[in-house]
Amino acid sequence: MYSYDEPVYLISVVSKILNIHPQTLRQYEREGLIKPSRTEGKMRLYSQRDIDRLKLILSLVRDLGVNLAGVEIILQLKEEIEELQKEIENLKKQEGQIPRNRSVVIKKENYQLILIPTKED
Repeated sequence: MYSYDEPVYLISVVSKILNIHPQTLRQYEREGLIKPSRTEGKMRLYSQRDIDRLKLILSLVRDLGVNLAGVEIILQLKEEIEELQKEIENLKKQEGQIPRNRSVVIKKENYQLILIPTKED
């Protein structure tokens, strides 16, 4: 059995699984929506993670009528939300290590998060 991230599916197999033309997969790659792995012979190989991402893209396009520019924005926001959720989990784990009467500043590339302790009754 292959791992979720292991690239094993050829473009022809993925196009059959998802019922789309291989050109559509190539277009999504050109647009930067998907980035399949490549063999030394430059053949595209897709992982199960890639296929799941493609299913999301197709759902946005087919079911919701989102154009590719909109899909790109939605995918970027989804990734940012996932990163923020991971940070929240890390902060929750560290909560016991930070004194309650101390402010904490977390600086990231696009934002700065300042946690200020509240007065508890």
